Amino acid sequence: MISKICSELNIQTYQVENTLELLDSGATIPFIARYRKERTGQLDEVQIKSIRDLSNLYLTLQKRKQSILESLNELGVLSTELENKINQTDNLSELEDLYLPFKPKRKTRASIAIEQGLEPLAKMLMAQNSTNIEEAVTRYINASKGVNDVETALKGAMDIVAEWMNENASIRKRLRRLFEREAQITSKVIGTKKEEAQKFEMYFDWAENIKSIPSHRLLAIFRGQNEGFLRIHVQPDPERALQILDEYFIKHGSTTKEYLLKTTRDCYSRLLKPSLETELTKNAKEKADTEAIRIFSTNLKQLLMGSSMRNKRVLAIDPGFRTGCKLVCLNENGDFLHNETIYPHAPQNQSKQAINKIEQLVSMYKIDVIAIGNGTAGRETENLVRRIRFNQSVKSIMVSESGASVYSASAVAREEFPEYDVTVRGAISIGRRLIDPLSELVKIEPQAIGVGQYQHDVDQSLLSKSLDEEVVSCVNAVGVDLNTSSKQLLTYVSGVGPVLAENIMAYRREKGNFKNRKELLKVKRFGEKAFEQSAGFVRVHNGENPLDASAVHPESYSLVEKMAKDLKLPVAELIGNKEALDKLKLENYQNEQFGLATLNDIKKELLKPGLDPRSDFKIWEFDSSVNHINDLKTGMILPGIITNITAFGAFVDVGVHQDGLVHKSQMAKTYVSDPSQYAQLGQKLKVKVLSVDTERKRIQFSMLLD
Repeated sequence: MISKICSELNIQTYQVENTLELLDSGATIPFIARYRKERTGQLDEVQIKSIRDLSNLYLTLQKRKQSILESLNELGVLSTELENKINQTDNLSELEDLYLPFKPKRKTRASIAIEQGLEPLAKMLMAQNSTNIEEAVTRYINASKGVNDVETALKGAMDIVAEWMNENASIRKRLRRLFEREAQITSKVIGTKKEEAQKFEMYFDWAENIKSIPSHRLLAIFRGQNEGFLRIHVQPDPERALQILDEYFIKHGSTTKEYLLKTTRDCYSRLLKPSLETELTKNAKEKADTEAIRIFSTNLKQLLMGSSMRNKRVLAIDPGFRTGCKLVCLNENGDFLHNETIYPHAPQNQSKQAINKIEQLVSMYKIDVIAIGNGTAGRETENLVRRIRFNQSVKSIMVSESGASVYSASAVAREEFPEYDVTVRGAISIGRRLIDPLSELVKIEPQAIGVGQYQHDVDQSLLSKSLDEEVVSCVNAVGVDLNTSSKQLLTYVSGVGPVLAENIMAYRREKGNFKNRKELLKVKRFGEKAFEQSAGFVRVHNGENPLDASAVHPESYSLVEKMAKDLKLPVAELIGNKEALDKLKLENYQNEQFGLATLNDIKKELLKPGLDPRSDFKIWEFDSSVNHINDLKTGMILPGIITNITAFGAFVDVGVHQDGLVHKSQMAKTYVSDPSQYAQLGQKLKVKVLSVDTERKRIQFSMLLD
């Protein structure tokens, strides 16, 4: 297994062995990637995940082999040749093919025929050297066993032969390769559903090689099938498949060719084709799921690691028409200060009172920026805010509302703000997303954020696992303030989880702020292993040890203290001191546990302790002359923001309540296979309007290319 993983990932044996050993010991992927670089040869998180996943795959295959060998042994049919074939195969499908002839099965047409005593006749058909098969058949007529005539006897024998053909591992392998290379997926609309199925019109009469069909198209076809609008088939040219069967089973000069030709056709249509079609369809679906989940995970990472507006006091507005606009004021940390409701739009049209209230709140709470939800009445509210002439510099920014309603109605929101209704909680979420998107978005199920494609059509357990791992990666890359972070954020810290996160919150409520990282060991159920895994990812600002505010792990504190001592400086004066740090010869501090990779990380962290890898927020604005889809004209060049990335392109919001598509063909001058290489979620850019379909609410853009 180790050698196979090394070959597939092009890495060395010690890297795989040490990584698996660390994973088996309970180490998390972020911890291994960050603090065990010497053990792994500086593998990153993606490589570590690949090692884990391939190991699990090979272990699953090995367990299945063992189970099959035990079953065959119990049946008394395990030969040395069969055992060797089973041990040598690395393909789960081919493994199951080897087991198929011996696998316990329900009653079949072939098993009934065998019970009727027709197996010798079947062997005669397969031997293909009988000079008078019709005469031989008469010997097998037996009314007491239900074989009343020649036709019944021949049919039963052919059923047995068909099953033998189906269970032949070699022919299954050949046909599987044909299916994998040449199978077409075809979809047809169900005639009676044509009117209801208009959103799947493209696939009413569709055919495409399943090997090369893009994941989004395949998932769309499957959705059409699942909703009862499309009928799907997956197979290669039937004549080519039958040719392979005939050439394999029918000998030159066969005396039973007439019957075997009928049998190969029956075997293919009744047994082989359905089996291989199901297998190939399942594999194609899994491949499409994997690609869709990859795109979703990439989008989620970009969203979570999006620019944050640090140290700004925010007035957040959740816009609305009839029910008014909810206003909340938040301090620099996102703490809730005040809320109001204004009614600037129809039917109340109290714009003057609304402007006065916004001016008053901005002045009273020293607001730096106004966050406006981009949903219903968003652009109208933005235009209202831009009319206000504040006494200080105040910027207004449109913020995505995706998932805000999910958060506002959740148990998490009720726990945080039990005395306020969903509208106030939604406004708070909008404001906090601007201050720190990561801290706020971890409170929402990733599937509810809406940054993927066909998220409800893919394997949900695989999706949840992948998205959770992406959240864990992002949270640990940024680091978590031990004294201010929410329970939800703490949950994703390496080695913590929901129980310990709740225990940390309970300790904080009872004892007050943590003074140092080691105090974590006083938290209920927080042992040495949890401390090892988590300590480097939590921060204690203004605590007893300045290193606790950095990503330097406590296990390395003695190294830093030795460095400071050699430079005759206190540790606090070494932090951020480039001149002093440049004097260090890091190779002098290597030991059995820590090499130059870790020492370089320590130096980098000491230069800029606790550096947030996220960029600062850049202010931008929509075109004020464009507010509705009817305002768009072909050829317009507009500022926008990328809200979603799919396998076929990126969706861009230009402020008209309907995102438009930049198809991947409009992203660059050359062919684009992966739109995520050309677009980033939250990216501000300029687009050109190519076409507008107001009736169907479809907008086509192109990126402005150099």
